[in-house]
This record gives sequence, C-alpha cells and structure tokens, in this order.
Amino acid sequence: MFTGIIETIGTVSQLQQDAGNLHITVSSPISEDLKIDQSVSHDGVCLTVVALLPGAHTVTAITETLVKSNLDQLKVGSVINLERCTKVGDRLDGHIVQGHVDQTATCIGVADQKGSWLYTFQYDATIGNVTVEKGSIAVNGISLTVVDSLPDRFSVAIIPYTREHTNIQYIGIGDTVNLEFDIIGKYVARLVNR
Repeated sequence: MFTGIIETIGTVSQLQQDAGNLHITVSSPISEDLKIDQSVSHDGVCLTVVALLPGAHTVTAITETLVKSNLDQLKVGSVINLERCTKVGDRLDGHIVQGHVDQTATCIGVADQKGSWLYTFQYDATIGNVTVEKGSIAVNGISLTVVDSLPDRFSVAIIPYTREHTNIQYIGIGDTVNLEFDIIGKYVARLVNR
C-alpha cells in the first residue's frame, strides 16, 4: 500500500524487452536503500525490485501492466515518480493508493494560476471509473484532490512543491498519465451498480 506522497523522482537508465515483459532500470536517490523483492510505486504502478545496481534498481512490467499503464511509453531518460510502500504505524498523509493503475488519461489542459497550476485530464468513461469533486485521485502515483469533475474528465490543482518534486512538471497537453481512482469510490460505485 502507498499514500501517493511521492518520495523522489528517478530517471530511466535502461529498458530491456523480454518477450512480453519490459525490464526497467531506474537510477534514483532511494535505489541504494532498496532490496530485492521490495514493492515500489513507479508512476503509480506497484512493481517488484528484481535487481540492484550501484545507484539504480530494476523492476519488471508484465504485459497486463503495460496494457493498463503508460509504462510502454517510457524511454531512456524518462523521469518517473517513486514511492516506497507505507510502513505500518506511519501517518497516511495522502490517501490509500494500491499501486494498481485503473486506466490512463490524456492531459488536455495546463493553466498557470499564478502560484499554482490547474491540470485537466480526459479519460475513457465507458470503463466505469468516476471522480467526484473534492475526492481523491492518483495521477502518476501522486495523491491529488479533484477540483472539477465531469463524466470523462477532471481537473486537479498543483502547488509549487508538488510540481517541483514530481514529474508533473514534465506533463504537457497530449501526454498520457496513469490513473488510480479512489478505492472507496470504486467500492461504492460497484455496490451502486449491482
């Protein structure tokens, strides 16, 4: 389990295709502290550390993960958000994030609000996921609060600290992001639809 409070950003240093799998090597400030078999959120996707290198670690994304996320668009040099799993007893500063991406969205707007930024994302609403105003959403693993909610799009406000310390600073119109909808909202929606 994660909180959506990004710990650091990393840089993709190597990509290796292996049949349907993609081995992703990431250089980061936390790589030295990781261990094999540890779960780490990479742009909101929970992946298992399979190898350690000096200043870097490798994870493997399987076909299912590549289909549901934007990880298949990674290139050497891509910057990704990283968060280690939550320790029992820690404060839950963001919201409950499982690291299970529900679907992707496309950035359709970035507006400078003179001290913050308003990002708007559009997603395929036919899958059944929903947002609510003032509800939680994880975008590339970042715990954010929904500002505006429409059936197929939503907006989030980004404060300077979040923009400076995550890869949201590199997201522009047309870019694809990973979405994990609020777990409580997903359960409520499923119960209502029964």
